[in-house]
Amino acid sequence: MQTIKCVVVGDGAVSKTCLLVMIGGEPYTLGLFDTAGQEDYDRLLLLSYPQTDVFLVCFSVVSPPSFENVKEKWVPEITHHCPKPPFLLAGTQTNLRDDPSIIENLSKNKQKPITPETAEKLAHDLKAVRYVECSALTQKGLKNVFDEAILAALEPPELKKSYRCVLL
Repeated sequence: MQTIKCVVVGDGAVSKTCLLVMIGGEPYTLGLFDTAGQEDYDRLLLLSYPQTDVFLVCFSVVSPPSFENVKEKWVPEITHHCPKPPFLLAGTQTNLRDDPSIIENLSKNKQKPITPETAEKLAHDLKAVRYVECSALTQKGLKNVFDEAILAALEPPELKKSYRCVLL
C-alpha cells in the first residue's frame, strides 16, 4: 500500500486537523500532517515540508482574513520552500456559511462569507490544482477533499518522485 504525505497548512482555528482511501481500486494511506497556523510556530512549519507529495492550503469560508492569508502567506511560503508538489485550495467550515449569527458578525465588519466562485477564482489565479471545500463537523465534502488530494499527488504518476519536497 502506498502512503501519500499531505501537509495541511492554513491559519489557526480554520478546522485543519491517517485515512485509508481507495482510488481506482488501489488502497492509499493519506498521512495528514496538520501544521500549527499560529505565527509562533512559523519556524517549525519547515520541519513538516520534506517529502511532501501534496499540500492542502486551508482557509475558513467564514474568515475573510484566513482567505487573504492564502495568497499573502501560505501559497508564497509553500511555493518558495517546496515549488514542485501540487497544492489544493480547501475551504473549511462550510456548515457555517449560512449561519445567521456568523453572517451578522461578518456584516458588522462589512464582510461576508467566501463564496465558492470567489475561492475558485483564487485557486485558478494561484495555480492550485483545484478548489475543494468541506465541513469537518458535518463531514460534507470531506471524502472528496482527501480523494482530490490523493489524485493530485498521483498525477502524473511517472513524475511522482520528482514532486516530493526536499529541503537541504
